[in-house]
Amino acid sequence: MEERVSFVSGGLKLAGVLHLPEGVPRGRRAAFLVLHGFGSNKDGGTAMIAAKMFAGLGYAALRFDMRGCGESEGEFGRILCLEEVEDARSAVGFLAARPEVDPGRIALAGSSFGAAVAIYAGAVDARVAAVISSGGWGDGERKFRAQHAAPGAWARFERMLDEGRAHRERTGRSLMVPRYEIVPIPPRLRDNVTAGSAQRFPAETAQSMMEFRADDVVAKIAPRPLLLLHAARDSVTPTAESIELFRRARPPVELHLFDGVDHFMLREGNPRVTDTLRAWLAAYFPVGT
Repeated sequence: MEERVSFVSGGLKLAGVLHLPEGVPRGRRAAFLVLHGFGSNKDGGTAMIAAKMFAGLGYAALRFDMRGCGESEGEFGRILCLEEVEDARSAVGFLAARPEVDPGRIALAGSSFGAAVAIYAGAVDARVAAVISSGGWGDGERKFRAQHAAPGAWARFERMLDEGRAHRERTGRSLMVPRYEIVPIPPRLRDNVTAGSAQRFPAETAQSMMEFRADDVVAKIAPRPLLLLHAARDSVTPTAESIELFRRARPPVELHLFDGVDHFMLREGNPRVTDTLRAWLAAYFPVGT
């Protein structure tokens, strides 16, 4: 069962879809908040697949558009990391107030950009009971340096940031930057970018990501469980990001690296990924109490 819902975060109305498992007795249940990727939306393949998977396992699941994305309010494409953390925390509050949801058993699950936001939000919000990160990252500058490692690429990226600041100071407006100049994605994987995703972003978005450090707070998730999933050879977000998050986290935490998949793991339907996820849920965040 799916219900279109909305809630307010930072004075903006955000749009979402709440999935409730069919054939499950009425009453409060564990729930997942699903966070979409960079400039994507709630109807993207990864967010949709994750929400339906969780509902199929008996959880309630909320996928929603962060501000500036999809059907939510806010300047389209203006993605600032700490504002997205605020949106995630507002969504937790919305879920906690639903009669179908156990407010003490709300977990976060995110992919890529959404994974970094999930880790940060889970670390700073004690209401979050567990966190799942798929292809996430812990240090924006470290990630960007690896993503822009080709000769001359890092200098171009830094020049873009400088030009963005100067343009803002000179005109009072944002310098708009193409998506792939911020987060490069190989052409062979670009079909995975959700229809309706933002294709241009203000330079402030890149600066926000540059300064975002889930690394600094990931240890605060403990003693709540954390699951880190990553492609062993990720063509978008460096695999080293999840390895460093694992190194900084505290138990209970698991890191699983998968060969034969790439950044958009859930969309590939690899049974090793889903089987690992289900086993972790059974051990650390089961549907039943």
